Amino acid sequence: MAHQLALDLTIPPALSRDDFLTTSANRDALAMLDAPTHWPGGRLLLIGGPGAGKSHLARFWAEENGAQVIRASSISPAGVDGLLQPAGALVVENAHLIAGISEAEDALFHLWNLAGAREVLLLMTARTPPRDWGIRLPDLLSRIESATLAVLGPPDDALLPAVLVKLFADRQIQVAPDVIGWLSTRMERDLGMARHLVAAIDRQSLAARRPVTRRLAAELLDKLSPADTSSAPASPTERS
Repeated sequence: MAHQLALDLTIPPALSRDDFLTTSANRDALAMLDAPTHWPGGRLLLIGGPGAGKSHLARFWAEENGAQVIRASSISPAGVDGLLQPAGALVVENAHLIAGISEAEDALFHLWNLAGAREVLLLMTARTPPRDWGIRLPDLLSRIESATLAVLGPPDDALLPAVLVKLFADRQIQVAPDVIGWLSTRMERDLGMARHLVAAIDRQSLAARRPVTRRLAAELLDKLSPADTSSAPASPTERS
């Protein structure tokens, strides 16, 4: 049987508060996010691995607080002033990616200081704590290390199957509960892995014109190696 040409018909992920799956793995981080008046200096650093939900949290927080969302790599020293409106709010995603880039570190240092002077709420996301980024600018490192951390934990027994259901739903695929249960008990507890696995199952199902069954899921789970999950491209809203 000839394989069907697989078109990417994925709808944008649902990123509202109502679509966020709250469990013990992320409940504390969400509570900290919802209490900006308790952020020391009006700053919070949201930490979590790939696919842990940082972008989802940051996006609905930004919508609720009228904040602009920017990527750390897009900040320039000359553009910092225009990003910070007095008593406003700003989200900076993937702050860890600026480490070792002189101009980017200078820009983030200036943004950090100016946000404090203008009383701007500053939410930053990153994959790891600042001590692991490799920041070269000592003044920037000392300031960011002083920030309060909200840490997203690894997926628990409740979160992983719920995330699998959501990832399939984002691709407009209904999957039988036994398939979700089978996958969640056999795959690594890694939300990045879950994202790439669902994408691979979707592509194979379309190409081979096969329904998403436990057998198909098993075939893809066996084939998908750690190298595949680290190199496979993510959607724009999933890269953090």
